[in-house]
Amino acid sequence: MIIEETQHIFEIHVEELSAWQKRPHRHNFFELVYVDYGSGYQCINLSEFEYKAGNIFLLPPMDCHSFKIQQPSRFFFIRFTDHYFLNNDQLINYKSWFDQMAYVLTNYNKVPGDIIASERERSLITQTIKSIHQEYLLTDTYSDAIITGMMTAILNILARSIEKQYVEQANKIDSRFGEVLRYINTNISNQKMLRIPVLSDKFGISPTYFSEYFKKHAEMGLAEYITKSKLKLVQTKLLHTDLTLKEIAYQLDFTDGSHLAKTFKNAYGMTIREFKQSGKNCCEYG
Repeated sequence: MIIEETQHIFEIHVEELSAWQKRPHRHNFFELVYVDYGSGYQCINLSEFEYKAGNIFLLPPMDCHSFKIQQPSRFFFIRFTDHYFLNNDQLINYKSWFDQMAYVLTNYNKVPGDIIASERERSLITQTIKSIHQEYLLTDTYSDAIITGMMTAILNILARSIEKQYVEQANKIDSRFGEVLRYINTNISNQKMLRIPVLSDKFGISPTYFSEYFKKHAEMGLAEYITKSKLKLVQTKLLHTDLTLKEIAYQLDFTDGSHLAKTFKNAYGMTIREFKQSGKNCCEYG
């Protein structure tokens, strides 16, 4: 497997291709891909998604991907690392940005295929990507600040779009269930907000029935769901930040680093060190 690396913090390329010459590869940066025209298949890890003009993909670091091009295609590739936002932390709150990014990555695979919820959002992201490209080519003293603002806007739109589709899917099961999941995911690092008396009061469900209600619709208990959601965030932070285990444990309301390490191994059958060395998402291990 090829691991493609970039020493640049941020870059954008426009490529017109009739065939994909590269082997399937991974990279050490985030990649936002916009399909201006063309058709074929985007291969991500072990899955294939048909792509067409207007599609937008967000590829986290270490995802294996390639394209199978059927019709000549024009791609916009925006590549960036989290350090791009860290270096611009005077412009935005880096922790808030990465927490938003972690939410996107954690929920990305819950929504198959195209992740844009509406044509209005697709049009807005498309225009913004093309504006970023023009600003990137211009490169004056204002460009970094302008590009950072536009990238932040795109990622927030993606987060909202992913959340909306995920919630709508859950609401098909029960009209309140999507909002229950949204609330839990939003407050995942605050255990006090996830206690049954708080949840039952907020959503008008009897405290004695809430556990049964949640298990019926989630097909797992509340505590198990919370733990799994936290561990998905742990994966993201382990792979994409330099935070220590103690810092991650504190952020996600584990007792300490040892408690987090034990919970992680029980869930995935590997140590955190083994996971970081593998460079893979734990979902691949069941």
